[in-house]
Amino acid sequence: MDADNLYAVLRSRDRRFDGRFFVGVVTTGVYCRPSCPAAMPKPENLRLYPTAAAAQQEGHRACKRCRPDAAPGSPDWNLRADVAGRAMRLIADGLVDREGVSGLAARLGYSERQLHRLLLAELGAGPQALARAQRAQTARVLLESTGLGAGEVAFAAGFASIRQFNQTIRQLYGLTPTELRSRTSAHHGNRPGSAAVTGAGTAAGSAVGSGSRAVRVEVRLAYRPPLDAEALFTYLAARAVPGVEEGGAGFYRRSLRLPYGTAAVSVTDGGDHMRCELLLADVRDLAVAVRRCRVLLDLDADPREIEEVLGADPVLAPLVTARPGLRAPGHVDPAELAVRAVCGPGEKLAELVERFGEPLGSPAGAVTHLFPPMAALAEVVPIADALVTGRLTLDPGADRDEAERQLRAVPGVDERTAAYIRMRALADPDVFLPTQLVRRAPASWRPWRSYALHHLWAAA
Repeated sequence: MDADNLYAVLRSRDRRFDGRFFVGVVTTGVYCRPSCPAAMPKPENLRLYPTAAAAQQEGHRACKRCRPDAAPGSPDWNLRADVAGRAMRLIADGLVDREGVSGLAARLGYSERQLHRLLLAELGAGPQALARAQRAQTARVLLESTGLGAGEVAFAAGFASIRQFNQTIRQLYGLTPTELRSRTSAHHGNRPGSAAVTGAGTAAGSAVGSGSRAVRVEVRLAYRPPLDAEALFTYLAARAVPGVEEGGAGFYRRSLRLPYGTAAVSVTDGGDHMRCELLLADVRDLAVAVRRCRVLLDLDADPREIEEVLGADPVLAPLVTARPGLRAPGHVDPAELAVRAVCGPGEKLAELVERFGEPLGSPAGAVTHLFPPMAALAEVVPIADALVTGRLTLDPGADRDEAERQLRAVPGVDERTAAYIRMRALADPDVFLPTQLVRRAPASWRPWRSYALHHLWAAA
């Protein structure tokens, strides 16, 4: 956008733009979310950045007033199917922390140098800087929401050393870790999208494993309003697999299988945010768990942008008006969703969970098991075998078109099932399945056909 439009957006304090870009102020060395309530700087002192990491690369530190890293994520990363979008989804899922930049580059089919140049040009920061920004955000959440010592927080967030952790927190937040924790405790409840302080950081015993030492973290998940929470929880509850998940009015709960361990998560409607309580077997999984919950609940969407497109259609206009903020839920585990889509709801899934699922050490409500691992299902479900052998790749960085081709090659996967898996497992916002009311979606619904489909389903 040009300078005049940018300044108009900042003066409006419109929260819809939070997370879509970041604004640096050269005179103060601070970067903010667009809705920051601080006094407006002069236009010539503003700099626009596509990511928080890009602002940090230029030496800016996060605003202490608006907390820009607590804003909802940009919907562009789900919409974009290019390498930059796929890279951002993989970085958010913790791939760089687990496998390094070389692992990310290999996954995307580029050399490390090519990938760095591409991301620097597209996002204003390379993969290491983007991963560093995420580590800092994870550390902030742990400092705010647990009683873990600073050293435990540093390594749990993925920092290589205490020194690196201290330097990064000072540089990006303008506070020491101790000061950041004290300041949050003093002002808890006054920050949009902040993590809630639970008081206790660790708990003996766990809902995630027998006799394990778990960490309980409560996080406020921000989103762009409006959000139809009732429809969201109803959708998830209607498709809940017994033993693995449960849902009802105003809540959803399930078990999670994560890179370093397991977890139980409970999400409730917090009014202007989603309240997410996690019990983690390994705190290194925090960032990944939060990211997957956001994908499941579709919290990075911009409903007004979507409804502006769909509301212009005479078929969808009354549906959009009736259900503002309707979301297109993703899933916490693409492989699990694929198996569920092929098996269909009913007794077969319940039997697979009972036979191959791993029981939790302590049940969380009606959640008693983890969904079976793909290796255990490979002999009985063809799509699980395709995932185990590598003939099918479903992860946040998958090329969606290639994944759909791979899906169609799996026995038992028809065109409709492949499209459904693409929509939910890969969080594709532009998938359509024929309905009784509309057999073929017009081009004017793009790139939001998945949301059009959910409106049609809700109306039916």
